[in-house]
Amino acid sequence: MNREMAEIIRNQTPLIVTQTATVQEACRRMYTRKVGAVLVTNEKGALVGIFTGRDAVRTLAQGRDAGGTALKEVMTKRPETMRPNATAIEALRLMRDGGFRHVPVVEDGAVVGIVSRGDFRGLEHDRMDQETGFWEHMR
Repeated sequence: MNREMAEIIRNQTPLIVTQTATVQEACRRMYTRKVGAVLVTNEKGALVGIFTGRDAVRTLAQGRDAGGTALKEVMTKRPETMRPNATAIEALRLMRDGGFRHVPVVEDGAVVGIVSRGDFRGLEHDRMDQETGFWEHMR
């Protein structure tokens, strides 16, 4: 497993709900956990979608009833995923190219975590500090 990715998902318990959960239930759980996305699984536990704050806004803007709308109706189906051995740069490129902020981390069909752009902020600063130190030594 890549060290950067391992640090991010090591002690993580991703928020996972089934596709029959309602938008209201998902939003309540996201609010309680202070996360921006929930991973959505089928009855067998396989990842089938992701529901984010953006999806919630879209759903409400369409006038749908949050308490009566199942996630399977409004989630992003078959989201892009990555393996735990991916690098931070690969994750950031995937998010940039796809126009999304969260990527489920899956290994052998099982969800092992989720990463978001914000997870890499500290790593970016660490890299900048390393590069600055390198260039200062080159002078």
